[in-house]
Amino acid sequence: MDRRGSVSEPQSGLPSPSPRDPLLSPDSHMDVQGYRFVRWRMWMFHLAAVLSLGFLYILIHWRPRLGILARCNSCPLALAHVLLIRDIFGKQHVVDVLTEELEDGSLELLVEHEVTDWRDTAQLYQEEKTLLRYYLFEGLRYVWLDRKGAFLRVSVLNEDWTCKDLYGFQKGLSHLEQSFRRRIYGSNLIDVPVKPYIKLLFDEVLNPFYVFQFFSITLWMIDDYYYYAMCILLLSILSISISLYETRKQSLTLHDMAQLVTNVTIRRNSGVEECVSSVELVPGDCLIIPQEGLLLPCDAALLAGECLVNESMLTGESVPVLKTPLPAGEGRYSSETERRHTLFCGTQLIQAKGGGAGSGGAIAVVTSTAFIGTIYNFVVLYRANVSWGYLVIRCLDIVTIAVPPALPAAITTGTIYAQQRLKKQGIFCISPPRINVFGKVSLFCFDKTGTLTEEGLDVWGVMEAGPSNFSELVPEPRFLAPGPMLSGLACCHTVTLMQGQPIGDPLELKMIESTGWTLQEPEEDGKVLDAEFGGYKVLAVMRPPTHQLQAQGTSTSEAVALVQRFPFSSALQRMSVVTVVGGGHSAFAFIKGSPEMVASLCRAETVPAQFSNKLRSFSSEGLRVLALGYKPLDNNTDPRTIKREEVEKDMQFLGLLMMKNLVKPDSADAIDILRQAQLRSVMVTGDNILTAVNVAKSCRMVGYDERVIFVNATPQTAQSMPTLRFTLEDDLTTASEISVEINTWGLYQGWSGYHLAINGKSFAALRDHFPEHLPKVLMRTTVFARMTPDQKTQLVKELQNLDYRVGMCGDGANDCGALRAADVGVSLSEAEASIASPFTSRNENISCVPLLIREGRCSLVTSFCLFRYMALYSLIQFCSVLILHTMNTSVADLQFLYFDIVLVTTLAIVMGKGGPSNQLHPIRPTANLMALPVLGSLFIHSCLIILGQLAALFITTSQDWYIPLNSTVFGIENLPNMEDTSVFALSGFQYIIMAVVVTKSYPHKKPLYYNVIFLCLLITLFSVMTWLVLHPGPAASLLSLYDIPDMNYKMLIVAVAALNFLVCFIVEVLVDLGLLNCLRLLRGRRPSKKSYKRLNSLLSNSTLWPPLNQTLFPTDDTLICLS
Repeated sequence: MDRRGSVSEPQSGLPSPSPRDPLLSPDSHMDVQGYRFVRWRMWMFHLAAVLSLGFLYILIHWRPRLGILARCNSCPLALAHVLLIRDIFGKQHVVDVLTEELEDGSLELLVEHEVTDWRDTAQLYQEEKTLLRYYLFEGLRYVWLDRKGAFLRVSVLNEDWTCKDLYGFQKGLSHLEQSFRRRIYGSNLIDVPVKPYIKLLFDEVLNPFYVFQFFSITLWMIDDYYYYAMCILLLSILSISISLYETRKQSLTLHDMAQLVTNVTIRRNSGVEECVSSVELVPGDCLIIPQEGLLLPCDAALLAGECLVNESMLTGESVPVLKTPLPAGEGRYSSETERRHTLFCGTQLIQAKGGGAGSGGAIAVVTSTAFIGTIYNFVVLYRANVSWGYLVIRCLDIVTIAVPPALPAAITTGTIYAQQRLKKQGIFCISPPRINVFGKVSLFCFDKTGTLTEEGLDVWGVMEAGPSNFSELVPEPRFLAPGPMLSGLACCHTVTLMQGQPIGDPLELKMIESTGWTLQEPEEDGKVLDAEFGGYKVLAVMRPPTHQLQAQGTSTSEAVALVQRFPFSSALQRMSVVTVVGGGHSAFAFIKGSPEMVASLCRAETVPAQFSNKLRSFSSEGLRVLALGYKPLDNNTDPRTIKREEVEKDMQFLGLLMMKNLVKPDSADAIDILRQAQLRSVMVTGDNILTAVNVAKSCRMVGYDERVIFVNATPQTAQSMPTLRFTLEDDLTTASEISVEINTWGLYQGWSGYHLAINGKSFAALRDHFPEHLPKVLMRTTVFARMTPDQKTQLVKELQNLDYRVGMCGDGANDCGALRAADVGVSLSEAEASIASPFTSRNENISCVPLLIREGRCSLVTSFCLFRYMALYSLIQFCSVLILHTMNTSVADLQFLYFDIVLVTTLAIVMGKGGPSNQLHPIRPTANLMALPVLGSLFIHSCLIILGQLAALFITTSQDWYIPLNSTVFGIENLPNMEDTSVFALSGFQYIIMAVVVTKSYPHKKPLYYNVIFLCLLITLFSVMTWLVLHPGPAASLLSLYDIPDMNYKMLIVAVAALNFLVCFIVEVLVDLGLLNCLRLLRGRRPSKKSYKRLNSLLSNSTLWPPLNQTLFPTDDTLICLS
């Protein structure tokens, strides 16, 4: 058996996860190694730990892997006592293998199709004991499957359930069967451990930062630095106490959040309904959902009835979603593909209805009890993301003697201030480090509907299909003649009533309102409506206006009952309903969706010949176009059980519904700001490509003087090869008449410019068959239309492969995957926070995007300023100590304290308080600490710092009244003295000088005078420092300073400090203006490290791409290749 194994993680219940998101992806894998404890090794280790005075215990606390290697032998996973796990980030974890004894005969309680896996799970190690072997990692349970030779997440045991299997659980589980499943799956509870204060204190004190702090304090005490050492000790104790309090507070908050416990009703196999705690739920339990709904404590598949669900916690989408029963069939159940039939854990069920006799609500089967673990996994990984490099840097800072105790807080102040400012603007952030990432964004993707355009739509008109052509446009659907078109508009929806008010998709609400029909839902048991419509179980009834019935006097406008609904799917681009008329004598199916999709599902002879031209005409005007179809159902077909596949075929085309989707007033201005800042904007939508292009022009994403080229790629079929073709927007109707010999120089090199537009099908074909052309198309495409949620995520990943820093802004509904995959995501939602994206804006327009980018750039610049200030601060003090040690003296105890606490810490904390600039500048701030301007300015300032301190020392030693040091003593015993006083004076000014010099303003931050607190502090500290130099008075003895009576000398020291400031400031300005760029001329011009910049340079100089009106095949090599 292998000593090394893997842990695979099957599908979770999280809807639409980003396929490659390392934090939430269900496809991640972990490397696992097994070890067994060896007795003699353990005794030897403990002996060595005692002899090392406990250092070995501290070492294995930092590096658990070393403790495993020292005390254990490698062994097969099946025999392991402890596991060494390497996660997808390369981080190693040590976990114990746990065992649990199962009752004899419990395996026989399981249904036959599960027995194999369950028997694998339970291993017989002793004659009369059946043991379950498992471990817990990041809040999830992994069980050992001997047949597969690996530990797998416990949910693998039910991943092969089919829809038919789930319906088999509708009868309920017995007490014994549920008890056994609970032993296997564990309780439906994520019990986030809350460590006691003693354990927290132990972990905190053993942090490398505090270990070295302890050694440093000990060293300072031995060296008689009592005041400084005691002050740092007190501050360290205060820091540890605050850290313990905050950590425990966060742990308690997370514990309370994760511990979702409520009472639920389940059905037993005896038919009895029983109220139990949600902690006892297991996969396979039959859950009875009350009419008033509940906060769902697990994932469940809906089997009977309908549920109105608020999923804003997951998706950020504020509009409730209607969930319908899972279709019965032999297909494998997946919460991802059956999202419209799955109730997700943590979502609020607003109401339930139609569950059948004896149940006023709905019926569902529990499919997963591990979803909260996914959230916990996300939080733990995020909170624990601290690299060893960062700890080493902190430790090395301590070695330099002078580390402000508030250093960790100072480094993050820019982010904290930015987060506070954003909250005031109605923007909430659940991942503060992402604020800095916003400052690096180079491309932003926008959803269309609800993001660039208004969520609500107004009906613009309908056009019925005739035998040969379309009828005249009817502005108001209520004026349509009674018939299938009017009935389809009234019935083909998923709108429901809540407290008497219709609720659902805004588009469908407008559609129903335009017909004048009213919605009625069953009351109590619904038997009255059922009887009215032939005994069918009625979900809802649509009734025409009373005056219409009287006026028309025809049966075609009688009330219609909905008996089955197939909700809208972004992947399918359609929805459908099954209806019956009064008495249930005849049944009809209606379909609504994208015109192209609906037309493809209708009989060809029913689709008018002018369909394509009409669709292109309406879409180019920016209208949202939907198509409808219908068909009567055979009398032998049961409307309640007919499958979706049977409904949505061989339909009769009814006509088109046009809706006007207005661009939000702020969209064009926000896009203009991004364009002026040279940030590329891209539209990613599920709508028609012509509608999307029109909206792109309306919001100025595409200029009206710029040309649009459509990219059309077709996949390979049995009859044809894949093709790729580029066609100008104006040439769509006359492409065949245009000569291939087109002079493209004016198009590509002239002032007008061009943009590409592509739809989802072409994007898929391009990725599959033309991968060498994909980067170039991505570089020039502004409109991506008819994109499915998965394709949106794929697009973000492809753009990131070109080295773009990608931002995504959407309404949170179908954009969840893309929001997570992007470097930064913004969800426009009324909810304060959503796990769909790190940022949520209550202002439902894209004006938040430029604001976030400005705040991100401000925070990024502030972080770099603080890094440089801390580096220069360490250099100033390091130089002071070296110079004074050379002169046989040292910095006084209280001088260290004054510099660290009074000067540096206070300046560092308020330095980042200045807000962002009001303008978004075209040049992005540097994001590389190793960049030439950063390192170059640090080097120059370091030299100037050394020269300044040496100048002060040499000026002092050259004075006539100078008294040399006593060479027989060393260190603080030589205090006070003239050398220390001169270095103290100049270095004190240098701490203030560098705070001003490294504080950047233009173009990403407001000028320094806007940071009033920082400005006042600078003036105050400068005044105090000047006083200490010119006339220290009693402070001289307190700080061990030599009181030099020569006022001219003191003024000269102040003048040297002023000169030091002036030179450093001029150098910093020159560096900002590009002084150091001349050094790059020595090495020659190099190509950019960013793929998209190199590719853009090549395409900008090309007159051959894109080749208009030429059909390209995969073998063609007519495009520029990226070198």
